[in-house]
Amino acid sequence: MSVVLMSDPRVAAIPVVENGEPLVDVRADGQLLLDDRRADPAYAFAHLRSGVLDRLLHAQSLLPDGLRFLVVEGFRPPALQQRYFEEYAAELRAAHADWPAEELRAKASRYVSPPEIAPHSAGAAVDLTLVTADGTELDMGTRVNASPEESAGACYTLADGLSHQARLHRSALSRALTAAGLVNYGTEWWHWSFGDRYWALMTSQPAALYGPASQHPINRR
Repeated sequence: MSVVLMSDPRVAAIPVVENGEPLVDVRADGQLLLDDRRADPAYAFAHLRSGVLDRLLHAQSLLPDGLRFLVVEGFRPPALQQRYFEEYAAELRAAHADWPAEELRAKASRYVSPPEIAPHSAGAAVDLTLVTADGTELDMGTRVNASPEESAGACYTLADGLSHQARLHRSALSRALTAAGLVNYGTEWWHWSFGDRYWALMTSQPAALYGPASQHPINRR
């Protein structure tokens, strides 16, 4: 399946016209469930740009009755993004010593965005899954943050070989988030964004709305 990767030069070529929206705490009004599997000491992961959060709340209202989002990770500080990218690239390099640098960067970007254009570090991206009203996670075909190697490619949003239930659940997730204006990164069914460079490229916008964000969260409600 063909997916435009984060390493594609067209993504980096998108200009950023920063609109200054703050990072806000997704827990502020209690409507969204937050998982702590990616928690950091400062709880940076629990924050998103206000415009992204507004769209995420709207998307949740569009889900089938009895379903909710479980937010796994939002904002990711640039230093953490750099560490994740370098660690995954090192894993790939160890397994594929013959790959040239360009191929290594492209393969790494299937799973971790290059730090200089990372949607998470702009506060523009959210990793999430679906749960029932009592918080039970639905079958989505893989766990959140399953790598292409671990999942044999099943982490791709439109992967073949998924169970009927997993495909239905992914479709429900995609319909709601797409209707709210977010875009998916096709190598990761759980990764959705708005306002970043990848979103701008995928929606033919002239510029991104958000560049790298500093964590100055405020509670809106």
